[in-house]
Amino acid sequence: MKTLEQLQFENTYVTLPEEFYHRLATSPLTNQHLISFNQPAADLIELHPDEARRADFVDIISGKKTLPGYESLAMCYSGHQFGHYVPRLGDGRAILLGQVKTDAGERWDLQLKGAGPTLYSRGSDGRAVLRSTIREYLCSEAMHGLGIPTTRALCMIGSDTEVYREQIESGAMLLRMAPSHVRFGSFEYFYYTQQYDKLRLLADYVIEHHYPDLKDEVNPYLALLKQAITGTGQLIAAWQSVGFAHGVMNSDNMSILGLTLDYGPYGFLDVYDPDFICNHSDHQGRYAFNKQPDIGAFNLSCLAQALLPLLHDVPETAAEMAIAELNEYKIVFVHRYAQLMRSKLGLFDQQSQDQALCDHLCKIMQADRVDYTILFRTLSGESSESARDLFIDRAAFDNWYGDYQQRLASENSDGQQRSKHMKQTNPKYILRNYMAELAIEKATRNQDYSEIDRLLLLLQKPFDEQADYEVYAQPPPAWAGQISVSCSS
Repeated sequence: MKTLEQLQFENTYVTLPEEFYHRLATSPLTNQHLISFNQPAADLIELHPDEARRADFVDIISGKKTLPGYESLAMCYSGHQFGHYVPRLGDGRAILLGQVKTDAGERWDLQLKGAGPTLYSRGSDGRAVLRSTIREYLCSEAMHGLGIPTTRALCMIGSDTEVYREQIESGAMLLRMAPSHVRFGSFEYFYYTQQYDKLRLLADYVIEHHYPDLKDEVNPYLALLKQAITGTGQLIAAWQSVGFAHGVMNSDNMSILGLTLDYGPYGFLDVYDPDFICNHSDHQGRYAFNKQPDIGAFNLSCLAQALLPLLHDVPETAAEMAIAELNEYKIVFVHRYAQLMRSKLGLFDQQSQDQALCDHLCKIMQADRVDYTILFRTLSGESSESARDLFIDRAAFDNWYGDYQQRLASENSDGQQRSKHMKQTNPKYILRNYMAELAIEKATRNQDYSEIDRLLLLLQKPFDEQADYEVYAQPPPAWAGQISVSCSS
């Protein structure tokens, strides 16, 4: 493990032309202080845990005191927001400090969110509030605990800086980590500005640093599109399987590496409701839970459009090649989602009736407003009675459960083995909105950050039985239904 000075900092993104980014320093906060430090994330960059106790840790992490290799910048991109193309977006409140190269040769972006205005802030202050910072810090770790590809968060910094939103709030910063923060919108920017030479440079950069095996493909750029299609299809299938709604699936919030990126007005399902809209700013329900797979296809079509100038040297036309690859998205998604849902039901073989069995369960869950996470965790036990008690229409459940038992019998399923497998697949704990709200309330009212660290530990092991956290495995309190989150969250 290393000290901060021993970390090997570099920034490969600065090898690209100046059109890709804007160099600038961070803007530290007033009386900034460490709120929480995430050791599992620190392990990824080989950072020793004692470093978080240093008096100058926050100054270094915030960019107030720089280290050799820091080359801070804001990345330029555009994107489709709520279906409409916005010509230039970019990192309006995030600054990439640099990259840490580990002894194993891995590179991790260290990006500071809430670090002040950039060239792309469009008149805004470039700050993040404590409320939204807590939400991203906790959810990125929750998603990782669930085994879903995501950015990570090394630490969270608080301050006395006042930030003006709907009301005055405390400013905060999040140090986010990812192998790359390149987005679909990064490609769109150079396509729509007709800078095709820069478009090629960006594609080459991603291939070189993240998919070097694609260099040997007949058309590496088509292979890159295929990689994005596969990664995105599998990612959204994973979201759907755990009941996660992103809330703002704009193309600039889609990672070229298939990571969950930019946690704003997200939400996990409580009762099963396929029409669930977690973002109260989404008045048309564009990003409702059940629309996420289709929005994934739309965003991939935006990426494919942006890559068209690089596909012209293949035998068929670029559009035909792109469309052929895009048609694979639904196949990837459906296959992975079906696989995940079979696993949630403890089914080891694939049979023709599986989709109907799953659809039937979802239908009766929706009708009786059954809690999605609790139901699947309860089914992971070896008795049906607890699951049956979650339904109002017991006869409807009995009907489904009879079909389920026949399906299990068809593969000679062993009850104990199945139960063990299901408990490793169906989480007992998810980050419900009310849980994040409890942490936010304590932090904002009393500067009490204990709930943040408490939830962080819980969410790192969501499949485990944790007696001290049993209250979080229960249905949410009645007041949870009044929580409203929007793009400012």
